[in-house]
Amino acid sequence: MDPARLRVVIAEDSALIREGLARLITDSGGEVVAKVGDGPSFVEAVREHHPDVSVVDVRMPPTQRDEGLRAAIEARRLVPGTPVLVLSQYVERQYATELLADRAGGVGYLLKDRVADVREFMDALRRVAAGGTALDPEVVAQLMVTRQVEDRLRVLTPREREVLAAMAEGRTNAGIAEALSITEGATEKHIGNIFGKLELPDSEHAHRRVLAVLAYLGS
Repeated sequence: MDPARLRVVIAEDSALIREGLARLITDSGGEVVAKVGDGPSFVEAVREHHPDVSVVDVRMPPTQRDEGLRAAIEARRLVPGTPVLVLSQYVERQYATELLADRAGGVGYLLKDRVADVREFMDALRRVAAGGTALDPEVVAQLMVTRQVEDRLRVLTPREREVLAAMAEGRTNAGIAEALSITEGATEKHIGNIFGKLELPDSEHAHRRVLAVLAYLGS
């Protein structure tokens, strides 16, 4: 997706962080169509602007618990498929799992520290806007530890699990190959094996990479 055409809604109750995110996005060529500080305003902004992607803080007023996440889920219900990238100070497994529950793709969950790397943050934003996933490596690690994997996923080899975990982080084939010190050809073979074992046939109506990641994390 052309970053110059990326239309973004920001939902963050801290004015300092909200303005900082807006500046980062606009300096990277995007367009911030709305900036809000609470959940209901975020939902209305999504309904009004239909942004390419939204950036939402998990904890927002009035209780500073999960209002941002609830608003994100409500926005995706009212505007099906609207891409959402959630930011959190800490890994909160329940929230990450709930966000992934609709299995529709176009979701991300990053720790706020990750925003410090502008290139990584904007890359994640574009992946989510394009219907993919962008999960913080720490989120992936904790979900993998705490979730039970379906029987059909247990047939994956240890290397295939490593490849799938790297896919969940949003890495490209080249990125996976570099991270695992294997060739791109080996990466493609592992991914093909994963698709086969998860019974995800090639289809123009489904993004197998997203479905594989969601099946793994949401099972």
